[in-house]
Amino acid sequence: MYAPERQQEILRLARDGGRVDVVSLAEEFQVTAETIRRDLKALDRAGLVRRVHGGAIPVGRLDFEPDLAERETTAADEKDRIAKAALAELPADGTMILDAGTTVARLAAAVPLETALTVVTHSLPIAARLADHPGIQLHLVGGRVRHRTRAAVDAWALRAYGEIRADVLLVAANGFSADHGLTTPDLAEAAVKRAAMAAARRVVLLADSSKHGQEHFARFGDLSDVDLLITDSGLSNEDADAIERGGTEVVRA
Repeated sequence: MYAPERQQEILRLARDGGRVDVVSLAEEFQVTAETIRRDLKALDRAGLVRRVHGGAIPVGRLDFEPDLAERETTAADEKDRIAKAALAELPADGTMILDAGTTVARLAAAVPLETALTVVTHSLPIAARLADHPGIQLHLVGGRVRHRTRAAVDAWALRAYGEIRADVLLVAANGFSADHGLTTPDLAEAAVKRAAMAAARRVVLLADSSKHGQEHFARFGDLSDVDLLITDSGLSNEDADAIERGGTEVVRA
């Protein structure tokens, strides 16, 4: 099979299934993973798919959102390093908002037992991880819980964030870039993220490098709204410099 034929078939599979992954495609077409990556790169350049970590989604599916279990296992090492670096942002005896997200959840699991602070979150998994922490005063924001992310959204959550002021927010995003800002697939989650950003004096974005350049349906802020981006070493020097020129400090763990 010639490359254009294979790429056409990859595009069909992506449109039929909503996404494709490198490993499965390599097995199906009996080629190397590197060959598939080149195919996806060509399709991405043509504007037919958008590359994501481990695969691609068809253009027009900016609302695609992997489930929680899949996101937990994606870029796990990078997320662990980001979470460890983010521990330096915990406000001593202060107040912190934790957004819903698997990298933020890793941070929650790593909070030292001697830490003393107030935490506000609308994420059920994060609240469960911190509920027994001896030094944390935990406030759980309520609302309609989205099954895919286990996060509270809608009017109750928005009202709660409108009534507080925190030292720092650790926020997650499905995509980030200087051009398109901070994005996520769901409008309701975007609204809560926006409200949480408005409730914090300092905003720290935790996002692995595979999310750089990705664009999703719902936009909730500019990258310049972020004081600090903590990502991994996969973000290039050029991209890091461009982000810092926009006023956002970058740490690559």
